[in-house]
Amino acid sequence: MTGKQSASLAGLAPIDRQSGQWKGKSFIQGGRSWFRQALYMPALVATRFNLPLKAKYETLRKVGKRAKVAITAVMRTFIVLANALISDNRRWSPSQP
Repeated sequence: MTGKQSASLAGLAPIDRQSGQWKGKSFIQGGRSWFRQALYMPALVATRFNLPLKAKYETLRKVGKRAKVAITAVMRTFIVLANALISDNRRWSPSQP
């Protein structure tokens, strides 16, 4: 699967709500809701203790994104990372500071 496909399957891909000239906000929906719910708390913890993900979260917040949007981006990063690890048939190895 591609990163977009795996994020869509998990329900973490943004879906635009637009029609003609009217433009609304993007939101996430569809996919596996139980999977989204299971990823929320690990993503919240990662924004505090995982340095690369914390930096990503803080960058999004500084740009003006809402906290939930930034946490959703971290959740999507989890999915893309897991998909890459599975496709390469390797295990997670944390980077050493």
